[in-house]
Amino acid sequence: MSDFDLFKTSEEHEELREAVRSVAEDKIAPHAAEVDEKSAFPQDALDALTATDFHAAHISEDYEGMGADALATCIIIEEVARVCASSSLIPAVNKLGTMPLILGASEDVKRRYLTPVARGEAMFSYGLSEREAGSDTASMRTQATPKGDDWVLNGQKSWITNAGVSEYYTVLAVTDPEGKRGSNISAFVVHADDAGFSLGEPERKLGIKGSPTRELFFDDMLIPGDRIIGAPGEGLKIALRTLDHTRVTIGAQAVGIAQGALDHAVAYVKERKQFGKSVADFQGIQFMLADMAMKLETARQMVYVAAAKSERGDEDLPFYGAAAKCYASDAAMEITTDAVQLLGGAGYVKDFPLERMMRDAKITQIYEGTNQIQRMVMARQLLK
Repeated sequence: MSDFDLFKTSEEHEELREAVRSVAEDKIAPHAAEVDEKSAFPQDALDALTATDFHAAHISEDYEGMGADALATCIIIEEVARVCASSSLIPAVNKLGTMPLILGASEDVKRRYLTPVARGEAMFSYGLSEREAGSDTASMRTQATPKGDDWVLNGQKSWITNAGVSEYYTVLAVTDPEGKRGSNISAFVVHADDAGFSLGEPERKLGIKGSPTRELFFDDMLIPGDRIIGAPGEGLKIALRTLDHTRVTIGAQAVGIAQGALDHAVAYVKERKQFGKSVADFQGIQFMLADMAMKLETARQMVYVAAAKSERGDEDLPFYGAAAKCYASDAAMEITTDAVQLLGGAGYVKDFPLERMMRDAKITQIYEGTNQIQRMVMARQLLK
């Protein structure tokens, strides 16, 4: 491979893109507006993604998965997000929920849980945040108390993506209240049908309305000892390593949303006539489009480089993951806002998908660590 090939996706990656785009346009895009309007889980998207093995492509062939690399997973998320951000959270959150297992679980736990997810029999969510422990994850209050070889879980988790449709949840809890902050937290697998587990009402959100977001509640919930992920006390370390990898996928989601918005805006200004010519013929409009495309391509390159670093497990992944997520989400917010502007009044109404894309883009600046937190992560890496 020549050095120049590093900046070119492989033939296999581009074939994958075509395959995902075809599924997204045929099976997911037609339902995107209704999913948003009704705040309905995109079951058609789940069925289509599962049928093509795009729902959790990152899982290794050892566990009956597709074994897609990090860049391939990003391309899947990007192409789905291009038509429906809510649906792109199916592959994204399956990766988020299972990544702690991939990074830290025993072989038995991996085999037990990764296999059904790879087969499309279950989805996997991630429970880290709490009402009073959002950016400050180490201050969580959910506790797991030892009981023989098992654990008893009490507490709650907030803002859990795909809660209620996932069968499994990675949940972080304090297991040593007197222990050193951050080193006293462990990770567990929770089942949707565990006694003592319940869900809050679905949150009423600005965007990604097709992906349910709910609180999780644990009331004297018994967790068998063989469901711990890694060793006691390793949970937060595993959780934060997980985010180094999965922030890249949020960057990919942001790139997809922005690409969808740019595509619609370009098509509209070429068709729309004002003052006797296409709106696209005005230089002011052309400059807006050029800036949007420039930001988008910069974001895409950052995400793809971060994905390559994620695949290799490079030491500088924490910086690149945070940078890709932060830049791409800021760019997506700017690009979708400009796309609404380019459509004028048409951009503001639900006849066109631009206002949905603008609302959906906002969350990419917030979840998996706000962009203020990303800047802290980047600065910490620089000052090490």
